[in-house]
Amino acid sequence: MIIIKWIKESFWRHLVAWAVCFFALFPLYMIVLTSFKKTTSLQVNSFLPTGFSWANFNSLLNNPNIPYFRWMYNSVVIATIVSVVSVFIGAASAFAFSRLRFRGKKTGIQALLLIQMFPSVLALSAVYVIMDRVHTFAPAIGLGTQGGLILVYLGGAMGVNIWLLKGFVDSIPLELDEAARVDGASPMQIYWRIFLPLASPVLAVVTLLSFIGTFNEYILASLFLSDINSRTIAVGLQSFISGEFESNWGPFAAGSILTSVPIVVVFLSLQRYIISGLTAGSVKG
Repeated sequence: MIIIKWIKESFWRHLVAWAVCFFALFPLYMIVLTSFKKTTSLQVNSFLPTGFSWANFNSLLNNPNIPYFRWMYNSVVIATIVSVVSVFIGAASAFAFSRLRFRGKKTGIQALLLIQMFPSVLALSAVYVIMDRVHTFAPAIGLGTQGGLILVYLGGAMGVNIWLLKGFVDSIPLELDEAARVDGASPMQIYWRIFLPLASPVLAVVTLLSFIGTFNEYILASLFLSDINSRTIAVGLQSFISGEFESNWGPFAAGSILTSVPIVVVFLSLQRYIISGLTAGSVKG
């Protein structure tokens, strides 16, 4: 009877959980399986590993026509700059919207929320035209440059980061600010000496999310970066299956695995902040 009751009440939950896990892990398994095959085809005769070869990794890393390490370097640099600068500006803006009084405060925060309701892809044509005009008088940050791409990324990340960080700032007791003012602290001193130390967990989480999102972004990067040496890793790997380097799924899979290394390193570096940072700002008190 106990077994029958378990089957009726809990078995379907376990079945659904295993199905969801299989659905999520199967693409990753296929990528790993394809990367260590001897051929570059995506066709799989067996879902079990039947052979082991480093041929795809060798063709990816040792081909002089494929600047893989340059692509990786570009992605790491762009993602690092965007994550650090966006979090720095977002933290200062969140502190201002949460703690300071100024004209247009309510309108500004509502405008940020309204902007986030529209998909960013709607602005692609406008961004393209604007950056094309910028290129005429500032070629270093215009269309087709990594500097211009960084500016676009920073503009798109501001609204989300400000709202995430503002939720955490609102959870910091006002008594801390009042005590600091009694001791003669200025708003800038409160920001540097009270807010930033307390906000380190959520800042680490926002930095991680910004880094991963920028590192994996493809649409804007493909629109901005046409030169083969200036591409990010996402745009560079896409060329393996879009015709430029033919449909080489083996090197594409190998490159995808190696691409995960910087993200894993950043994740492990910020691991001790992530659990506390993910829940920060969810409860005000």
